[in-house]
Amino acid sequence: MASPHASSSPRPNLAFRQLRGPRSPGEFAAAVRRAAREIGEHVSCDARYIGRVESGEIRCPNYAYERVFRHMFPGREPADMGFAPRETVRGRGARKKGSAPPGPSESPAESRTSSGAAESSTESSEESDVLRRAFMTSGTAAVAAASLGAGPRGAHRRHAGETEAAAVEQAVRHIRLLDDRHGADGLYRRAARPLKAAYELLDAETRRRSVADRLHSGAGELAISVGWLAHDSGRFADARSHYAEALATARVAGDPALETHAFCNMAFLARDAARPREAIRAAQAAQRAGRQLGSARLMSLLTLREAGGWARLGDRPAAEEALVRARTLFDRGAAEADPEWMTFFGEAELEGLEAQCWSALGDWRRAADHAERAVALQDPHFARNIALYTAQLAGDLARGGTPDAAAASGEKVLGLLDQVQSARIRTMLSSTARMLRRHVSNPVVSGFLARHEAVRPA
Repeated sequence: MASPHASSSPRPNLAFRQLRGPRSPGEFAAAVRRAAREIGEHVSCDARYIGRVESGEIRCPNYAYERVFRHMFPGREPADMGFAPRETVRGRGARKKGSAPPGPSESPAESRTSSGAAESSTESSEESDVLRRAFMTSGTAAVAAASLGAGPRGAHRRHAGETEAAAVEQAVRHIRLLDDRHGADGLYRRAARPLKAAYELLDAETRRRSVADRLHSGAGELAISVGWLAHDSGRFADARSHYAEALATARVAGDPALETHAFCNMAFLARDAARPREAIRAAQAAQRAGRQLGSARLMSLLTLREAGGWARLGDRPAAEEALVRARTLFDRGAAEADPEWMTFFGEAELEGLEAQCWSALGDWRRAADHAERAVALQDPHFARNIALYTAQLAGDLARGGTPDAAAASGEKVLGLLDQVQSARIRTMLSSTARMLRRHVSNPVVSGFLARHEAVRPA
């Protein structure tokens, strides 16, 4: 039966309208996009989005928008901006809003509490802070374990709640932000520690199903993020293990969004590991899992993963067909259903992935055109992606017979290596340098080769 307080139409968000002030929706949307760039986020905000927020159609922003709004209005919580709590709007926690525990949203195991139930509801804030810091700063697993009560004093009972779930989610965001700015090398070993602690949390007692769901989703996303760090730093076996762990977590939790993300990264890894047929199958599995999520941009990315597999296999017609499908899906635009982890996927990434496909097919001119557009479109805060696309461009130019332009692009990548640590990018640059050695008499090329040799790891 519907709640007597439920409304059949959205309630206008007057608090957010006041924050906009005298600016038009279009002007305010431009301010949101500028603020996003300041913190390295990517949001496709326009006047229509602002209108949907103010009308109450969007009751709670996604995590990317929430970070941008917090940056724009320091000290204000989402509730101060007129937004509803996230758990009442989306996800499984929204199903039983207002129901008293133990209600139908809890599993039988979770509804059984021991004499220490009151103790779990008043967990030490000091211990929660320790856990949060452990995730946020990649502290040692021992510190995280201590906050879980894994020592002698609390070995018989461990509890996890909203604070711990939020800590895992924040660890995922923190790792993604650092990777976008600096690349994977140096991050991987540190990130493995909070991942271990996150999976320890899955065996902790939770009082609500919504918390257990968040812990599983967060641990799975963290496994994917750590897997990506391994992937980007050339540790393919480690990456495969982490992605498989995330997929298993998704299957156990019945989480199609996490399953889609895991298959997406598995397809990417298989392509890079020269297993194109596996890449195609994983990308197609991701599309099957992702269709129910309602995100055209997500389906576009998954189709690009499939295209990458076809290109590596040398099947030009299949690759071209997938590229057309991917662009058609991308052109449908962003939506509230777009996953938080996809903030990197804008027009620049679309162009970059298409460049990789044409390069794999041996169409160097076309690949260089797309790589050049990717560099031009990329937000300057994403230093890693700028370096990646520029390295792609340098390689395509070298293969296409324009050594001067290839060396100039290579020089730009060298200038970014003090900010970005990525084995992938260094490998791409080394490949370009090898191709350019036969043009060493060219002064532009010789200058690039000398500088590349000077910065190459011993």
